[in-house]
Amino acid sequence: QVQLVESGGGSVQSGGSLRLSCAASGYASNSHYMGWIRQVPGKEREEVAIRGSSDLFTYYHDSVKGRFTISRDSAKNTVYLYMNNLKPEDTAMYYCAAGLGTTYVQVQFTYWGQGTQVTVSS
Repeated sequence: QVQLVESGGGSVQSGGSLRLSCAASGYASNSHYMGWIRQVPGKEREEVAIRGSSDLFTYYHDSVKGRFTISRDSAKNTVYLYMNNLKPEDTAMYYCAAGLGTTYVQVQFTYWGQGTQVTVSS
């Protein structure tokens, strides 16, 4: 049974930092595309940072480039999102997701975590 368990969300002031963790079980994390997708009520989901299988690919949304870093620890089957210089517009529910695909544009995110809330105050 595949499970993704997130942790690390919380409330910070603008300019602060947080680290999100996503522990995967039931499969080898480096065999799948894994990443972080955020959602604000009333808005579409937004892919924030995605790591390709075997770490050959990385994607960042333009709004987080230079501030967020995604990394994977294959030994721990865990993906991290380091978020620095957080802004109020980063406030959202952040979901860890995993899926298979030949290329990034073909990825189907099949597995989802329960989500962790990030709130950034000005």
